[in-house]
Amino acid sequence: MTTVRGARARARIEITAAIKDEARTQLAAEGAAKLSLRAVARELGMVSSALYRYFPSRDDLLTALIVDAYDAIGAAAEKAAAETAGQRPLDRWTAVCRAVRVWAVAHPHEYALIYGSPVPGYSAPQDTIVPASRVGLVLIEAARSAHTGEGVALPPLPEALRPEAARLAADIAPDLPPALAVALVAAWSQLFGLISFEVFGHFHNIVEDRDAFFAASARRLGQDVGLLPRT
Repeated sequence: MTTVRGARARARIEITAAIKDEARTQLAAEGAAKLSLRAVARELGMVSSALYRYFPSRDDLLTALIVDAYDAIGAAAEKAAAETAGQRPLDRWTAVCRAVRVWAVAHPHEYALIYGSPVPGYSAPQDTIVPASRVGLVLIEAARSAHTGEGVALPPLPEALRPEAARLAADIAPDLPPALAVALVAAWSQLFGLISFEVFGHFHNIVEDRDAFFAASARRLGQDVGLLPRT
């Protein structure tokens, strides 16, 4: 009986992976808004009722794809951080940003699913929150290691922003100064703005050496956060 259950579990894993692979193919061809369970089933030679046993609705399949994408880009960021352990925080920050960009450029349709236009009629459930936080947590850790180690050059904090800064710090990094929390959120949003401009073609006929441009921009974002350059 155990052998039978194991075979069934393996078969379910394989079929689930095949469904998601076909769904990603459809994302690339048609976009998330046109993702169809019936079309996925048809391409896999399955009846729709069989596919519904794996994903009861289109939104369930979208959520699985979104979680996978967040986990993949998060894993790329975490791998870069691990590989640069012991280096100065600004160098680690830049390496993490570079790894995020490399993943995004290599997986533009999956990137668009999580950082592009919202899918009409879809509302992301709580299941996506933790995976979506992985890149941000790695960037926060780079700032934390600087703050507790060599120190940071805290950016100025306008008086009018102090209440919001205190709230942000309490939410994302209670052990860090509010000014640092604000700078981190700004840098995080600008990082994905840079990547989105490239992935979605907005740098066409504008930026030619995109590797050099991104490296310099990512490093500047780290310095804006307060990470100290090499002296």
